[in-house]
Amino acid sequence: MTMNARLDHIVLWVADPAAAARFYEDAVGLEPIRVAEFTEGKVSFPSVRVNEETIMDLAPHTAAELMRMLPGSADSAGHPVNHVCLSLPADDFDALRARLQEHDVPVTDIGHGAFGARGAAERSFYFRDPDGNVFEARHYDE
Repeated sequence: MTMNARLDHIVLWVADPAAAARFYEDAVGLEPIRVAEFTEGKVSFPSVRVNEETIMDLAPHTAAELMRMLPGSADSAGHPVNHVCLSLPADDFDALRARLQEHDVPVTDIGHGAFGARGAAERSFYFRDPDGNVFEARHYDE
């Protein structure tokens, strides 16, 4: 049975949320959200929009002490996930790779046929953000 769920958000631990938001805006091309409110101290973290339904929250390591809802949650600070995969149309895939290279962000060679949510991807590559979080970018044959 397949659950009918959508990905709402991912939370990444980052050293400097405002700097991370600038990286995701400038190098990746994602829309920053609540950065001014964060720098003014009105909210505890900013985010970046992946699409109309999904965001990535950029949580400062100092927020780990607030993670009391589940025992051991605070221990996750500084432990990024294995990787986050962004699925893009072919043109956006090419534009992202070029944009990252323009910002001197190292990228891997292009791979072919990696399995994902929609089957085998036509092409994929990996890159890291300044905090060491690993991202995969891919596109499917469309």
